Amino acid sequence: MERQALRNRPIAMITNYIPQAFILTDNAKKKCLSLIEEGEVVRVYVEGGGCSGFQYGFKIDMIQEDDTVIDDMMVVDSLSYSYIVGSTVDYKKDIMGSQFQITNPNAVGTCGCGVSFTV
Repeated sequence: MERQALRNRPIAMITNYIPQAFILTDNAKKKCLSLIEEGEVVRVYVEGGGCSGFQYGFKIDMIQEDDTVIDDMMVVDSLSYSYIVGSTVDYKKDIMGSQFQITNPNAVGTCGCGVSFTV
C-alpha cells in the first residue's frame, strides 16, 4: 500500500531536496557574531591559487543577490557554493594562531595549512 502511494506522488514532492551549503560549528558562530555588525555577514569564497589549486577566503561583507545565507551570519556566493557544499566551518585557536577552518568532503587533496585544496 505504501509503495503505491509513493508511485502516485508527484516527482517534485520526492526530489525537492536542496543540500545545505555548509554547517557552522558553535565556535564558528561565536566568532562570526564577534566580527559582524548590523547588516554584515562573514563571506566564505573559493578562488584559484594556493599550493593545491584552490583556496578559501573569508571577509566581512554585505549579502548579495546570489548568496546562500547560513544561520544569518555567513554567506557563500553561487560560484563558490559547488566547491564547499556539505562542508563544516569551524574556528580554531592554537599555538599557530587562530582562523576559520573548513572540513570539505569534496576535496581530494589539501595542503598542510588547510587553506588550499584540490577537487
